[in-house]
Amino acid sequence: MSGNVVAVSSKGEYSFSKPNRPDIRLLEGLGVEGDVHSGVTVKHRSRVARDPTVPNLRQVHLIHAELFDEVAEAGFTVAPGDLGENVTTRGLDLLGLPVGALLHLGPEAVVEVTGLRNPCAQIDNFQHGLLKQVVFRNDNGDLVRKAGIMGIVRTGGPIHPGDTITVTLPDGPHRPLDRV
Repeated sequence: MSGNVVAVSSKGEYSFSKPNRPDIRLLEGLGVEGDVHSGVTVKHRSRVARDPTVPNLRQVHLIHAELFDEVAEAGFTVAPGDLGENVTTRGLDLLGLPVGALLHLGPEAVVEVTGLRNPCAQIDNFQHGLLKQVVFRNDNGDLVRKAGIMGIVRTGGPIHPGDTITVTLPDGPHRPLDRV
């Protein structure tokens, strides 16, 4: 399995969207250098309010650009960084990866997949009605989350648009992704 990095984004202060950058640097055990969500412990405000000592399993947020194509068919315009992701990908089934999959981004960086992003109401504040496009119940009544995946940095390094992404799957039975 492989894909490509379409865009990289970061922001040092809390806001919903993140501006695109020519590159970002991942820091082992922390996340994206200079990004507000970087750190050993949880940085998302709602999670900090509950327990600021919880390990940060959401150091890096990745979204597949194919989602933007899909929501465009429903009339929404979404570009890389708009939904707060750090890495926008193409050609890789992010949502189909198991917990513990390793994403090799560019020549050095490695991110371990921890789970699904749990989309929140801020998505509707960005564009009304978009939340229903990225989280909904399927015909079986199962909750489907499409707003990307989260991971932790195992090996730091730079990431640039155009970098190749390869996947190493974990040994043993694979655990499907759940929200983190």
